[in-house]
Amino acid sequence: MHSRFHPAFSGLAENLQSALAPLLADEHFPAMLSAEQVATLQSATGLDEDALAFALLPLAAACARTDLSHFNVGAIARGVSGTWYFGANMEFAGATMQQTVHAEQSAISHAWLRGEKALSSITVNYTPCGHCRQFMNELNSGLNLRINLPGRAPHTLGDYLPDAFGPKDLDIKTLLMDQQDHGFSLNGDEVTQAAIHAANKSHSPYTTSPSGVAILCHDGQIFSGSYAENAAFNPTLPPLQGALNLLSLSGFDYADIQRAVLAERADAPLTQWDATAATLRALGCEKVERVLLSK
Repeated sequence: MHSRFHPAFSGLAENLQSALAPLLADEHFPAMLSAEQVATLQSATGLDEDALAFALLPLAAACARTDLSHFNVGAIARGVSGTWYFGANMEFAGATMQQTVHAEQSAISHAWLRGEKALSSITVNYTPCGHCRQFMNELNSGLNLRINLPGRAPHTLGDYLPDAFGPKDLDIKTLLMDQQDHGFSLNGDEVTQAAIHAANKSHSPYTTSPSGVAILCHDGQIFSGSYAENAAFNPTLPPLQGALNLLSLSGFDYADIQRAVLAERADAPLTQWDATAATLRALGCEKVERVLLSK
């Protein structure tokens, strides 16, 4: 079991500990639970889905990287497939505050980058901030997304974001988590192709600036992140954050990064290059490359 889970695990009920132990034995537990694993945990504990999600929140929060705030937030996004995805806030010392990933963004992008098609609900241990409410409004589940918070009845995103402004106000038809393929040609080595594939999945309807990042670890593992724009612009999630989020949730550290590749259009109205290179160098990665997308 990864050491980050030890304090939270010790506080869980014994029957939940026993059921979880085989799953957490992997040092690189991917911070997600299949529908079958969720069912097994329910059977072992007698908890319904909502109660089980609340019980697991301390494990999600244990995944947080809070070098700046020292304030851990955990989230669990439940996919329509039945798979559950952990998320936690991610902060990057030495980079700008704008590079931070909120827990809800972490769980949602985790689900999206793992191939989930839509979300049914999200469970969080603290009330979502306005930034996260706006980010969630970009999803194809829209204002019907159910939000579960400790000590209160479930409410929809629409309840937490009245008079919402979102993609439909800008006549955007393809929403975050809808299937997308921008059709850029795959070329180069495995890492480069992973970055281009991530760019092809980008949600970038406002600037038409698709981009993707792939990170290669020393053990050969590759983590990819796709760009996710937002109608309000500021809650937009850069592709590097998506890749770093998956890396951290899977129990890897920044020292494990060997190389990173950014794929983006040469003629895009905005570029990820400067922020990507600066953030990775702040984390100790000097081998950062840029490949230009083409069809």
